Amino acid sequence: MRPIRPTLAAASLAAVLALAATACGPSEDTAGDKPSASAGQTADDKITIPDDLKERLKERGIDLDKWKNGEWKNWDKDKWLREAKDFVNPIIEDLWDPDRMRDAEKPPAKPVDPDISGDEGVTDPTPEPVDAVPVKAPYHTSAAEAGKVFFDGPQGSMVCSATVVQDPANPGKSNMVWTAGHCVHAGKSGGWYRNIAFVPSYNDSALPTSELEKAPKEKIAPHGVWWGDWAQTSEQWIAQGAATGGQGAPYDFAVIHVTPEKGSTGKSLEETVGAALPVDFKAPAVPDITSMTATGYPAAPPYDGQKLFQCADKPGRLSLKAGEPTMYRIGCTMTGGSSGGGWVAEGQDGRPALVSNTSIGPVTAGWLAGPRLGKEAEGVYTAVSKKFAGQ
Repeated sequence: MRPIRPTLAAASLAAVLALAATACGPSEDTAGDKPSASAGQTADDKITIPDDLKERLKERGIDLDKWKNGEWKNWDKDKWLREAKDFVNPIIEDLWDPDRMRDAEKPPAKPVDPDISGDEGVTDPTPEPVDAVPVKAPYHTSAAEAGKVFFDGPQGSMVCSATVVQDPANPGKSNMVWTAGHCVHAGKSGGWYRNIAFVPSYNDSALPTSELEKAPKEKIAPHGVWWGDWAQTSEQWIAQGAATGGQGAPYDFAVIHVTPEKGSTGKSLEETVGAALPVDFKAPAVPDITSMTATGYPAAPPYDGQKLFQCADKPGRLSLKAGEPTMYRIGCTMTGGSSGGGWVAEGQDGRPALVSNTSIGPVTAGWLAGPRLGKEAEGVYTAVSKKFAGQ
């Protein structure tokens, strides 16, 4: 699904656009009741949570020992943590097995009207659709920085797309992933999603679904599964974000810091995949950008979420509400599941850089929009980098 703007004039548009994350129905899958060590856990499998967070969780009635044995499926409102400092994501080893990853692909059936002619501010004409093209396999050589995010919400297992980005505090050894805010946090109506994990080069060989059903995990997740040991999004997304209507979309970005599910091999994510993009927070204005390329794993029909696609187009402007940042918009036929995927353009130094991420678009497809990354996005990025400096 995906979002769009919060004014009375736009009230009728609340059901027009939806977030590009996709969800399947509640799963009966109970695989992965056993935990694993991670940053945030010790080698002997004792969860180590900062004392202040422990107390806050205890106040909410959350027992971490029960959590790893299935309590995470309890989505009672008073147990769905939402504050910026409340993120907790203990590893549950093998929870994201090949079947569960493959099944987390069914988008909700919510057809919408792509007409947003009532938008305020500066909005360029709706772009012509640009057909998404398959990324050349193997992905680890053609788009090594790209991957897929898996997470759980009240409606079941969901998917997004994401990009490995550079870490200023750990040059050449980044464990940072860029995605959309709505891929980690439900916004104003909920809290942090759970069991957030990143799989770089998911389905590296672009196998068809029929073959994936029999493929070993090494084919599906060639670089392993990396769990989020920290995630951060904008305060604006937490306060305003919504699944439809576009509220909070100009601030719909997030950074996930990850750690390997099976324990450290001594290599960072960047070293493991061999790539990480710089993030440009001062990208040129729309008239000065000749092309942007969006990458993602679209999962709503006619796609099935198992393969990586890209769209390249000259961006236009999309203004959802007067007084809020203008977003980038490109023609693209990618659908739900592509949310969070990186938008790449020529950076200030002339080299490819991440300048946005997929946030919103009509479920009927045709175009996508992403936030223009400014001081708020840079603040999120810098905070995550500093949190893990020297680690």
